[in-house]
Amino acid sequence: MGNEEEKKPERLLILYASQTGNALDAAERVGREAERRGCPAVVRSMDDYDAVSLTQEDTVIFVVSTTGQGDPPDSMKVFWRFMLQKSLGKQWLEGVHYAVFGLGDSGYQKFNFVAKKLDNRLLDLGAIAVVERGLGDDQHRSGYEGALDPWMQSLWRRLHQISPSLFPQGPDFVIPDMKFIDRPKVHITYHNIGNGDSKLSLSSNIQMQLERARSMSAGKSSSYKSKPDCFLTMIKNQPLTKTGCGKDVRHFEFEFVSTAIEYEVGDVLEVLPDQDPAAVDAFIRRCNLDPEALITVHRIETNNNLPDIHRNTTEVPVKLRTFVELTMDVASASPRRYFFEIMSYFTTAQHEKERLEYFASPEGRDDLYQYNQKERRTVLEVLDDFPSVQMPFNWLVQLVPPLRTRAFSISSSLLAHPNQVHLTVNVVSWMTPYKRKRMGLCSTWLAGLDPQQGIYIPAWFHKGSLPHPPPSLPLILVGPGTGCAPFRGFIEERAIQSLSGPTAPIMFFFGCRNEDDFLYKDFWLSQSENEGVLSEAKGGGFYVAFSRNQPQKVYVQHKMLEQSQEIWNLLLSKASIFVAGSSTKMPSDVWSTFEEIVSKEGEAPRDAAANWLRALQRAGKYLVEAWS
Repeated sequence: MGNEEEKKPERLLILYASQTGNALDAAERVGREAERRGCPAVVRSMDDYDAVSLTQEDTVIFVVSTTGQGDPPDSMKVFWRFMLQKSLGKQWLEGVHYAVFGLGDSGYQKFNFVAKKLDNRLLDLGAIAVVERGLGDDQHRSGYEGALDPWMQSLWRRLHQISPSLFPQGPDFVIPDMKFIDRPKVHITYHNIGNGDSKLSLSSNIQMQLERARSMSAGKSSSYKSKPDCFLTMIKNQPLTKTGCGKDVRHFEFEFVSTAIEYEVGDVLEVLPDQDPAAVDAFIRRCNLDPEALITVHRIETNNNLPDIHRNTTEVPVKLRTFVELTMDVASASPRRYFFEIMSYFTTAQHEKERLEYFASPEGRDDLYQYNQKERRTVLEVLDDFPSVQMPFNWLVQLVPPLRTRAFSISSSLLAHPNQVHLTVNVVSWMTPYKRKRMGLCSTWLAGLDPQQGIYIPAWFHKGSLPHPPPSLPLILVGPGTGCAPFRGFIEERAIQSLSGPTAPIMFFFGCRNEDDFLYKDFWLSQSENEGVLSEAKGGGFYVAFSRNQPQKVYVQHKMLEQSQEIWNLLLSKASIFVAGSSTKMPSDVWSTFEEIVSKEGEAPRDAAANWLRALQRAGKYLVEAWS
């Protein structure tokens, strides 16, 4: 037993699974707070850790986010499949201590579902919970940190009781901040081509620049993509809504520039947006940077605090401006709390220092949330609010949120449009609490593109939540607003398939406010007539709910109830249900309506109807693709 104990590492392992970067930030924060208490910590992404090794650990902290309708982040999927193996016995993790912190949004039906499932599975495998799981909530006035701070305090106290050696001076001792300022995790090398670096050459090729810049970025994670699958050019930018209706929804058509990707209906397209050149230039001026400087960026190995420069021989520098433009989100994303803490070390004005230290403290957490996240203040705006701060570029590279791709459901079929891919995009804009108008970076950029410009757009393809249905599968589709996007592709494809053989019926329930935002009206109506794939003659149907055309609001669920018998008949014919659209109340309202229909038409109690639908869900025949 003594030897077994010696094998256990005297450190805290923190494993995270992040989709947008929040769980990474939270995990790094847990790691920093542990080290400030003298406890060694290692922070790793789940897709960078072999789950087999869990049995060798003493204490593991899991920080996981929940995506979509209760799904794990992409970086957790392999790890989670391993953890679900039946061959892992009830004592597999015996003696291993753990704690789980989840990041979620209580506006979703399956709030923090992934953290809850992971916690239960770890207990099943014999691991010992250090503290009760923490559940961060985006709806809290301080965001997920409202739960993270008190959870960490409990964690340190309990860990100290279990393993006093992890905290040599107790859980409440904290190394003074000024002595503890972390070294940045990146190292910048500046190159001078005219001075001995002549073997380094610059390329004007957009693909090469993009790959180089993004492969060097400090914001790399499992969802951070360097090399695009292909490049697209826009060939159509068409408004779908009437001017002045309060919404701007666009239909975009793109052609493949070089490689054509074989996508399927239900797949998702991600694009990397361009940043406003004026904002990039303003950031570079504000930070006193040289836009023409040639740089390479290397992550510093945490083991020895040395730059990871073994790739220097192959890496080719990029211009600093290109690096900022392609990897650092300077004018749309809000910085994290750690950004304010590091800013406080690089300010020369006492009043700014005091305000930054307050923002970075637990006491200032709520005020920071109101100032920063609620207002969606950008990095550039924050730096302008604290003019005396001069943060070194390596810190900026580490802390400015990475420029991320934006994902959209594909709204076309490759059968109907060879060499093309289409998107249906709501151009996002909103007012902050202080009446600042904010615009979605990617949707606004796409809406402003002129197809005549021939701009190359980096693109990535991957599977969505809705699988490619065979032509023999009956479908019940529910997609209000831009939720109709993937269903346009499904219906286009089935229309082509129906020309060469029989196809199963489709019922489609679409919702909008009125005729002014009746997206793709002519297409749906044409497919619902003359024995089209949405026609009642073919056993299907198209039903539109106008929420504002009459005194009382009518939603998709009202139209579903009107077709209760027809829906039940299709379900008895082994139909699949696909739901797409806003993640707020719509998916749960639609589920509730299906419960009502199954209960009524199947003459069964409501709880039996719910169980029947859950069985459909488990069989992959009730699927939801929702976005916030």
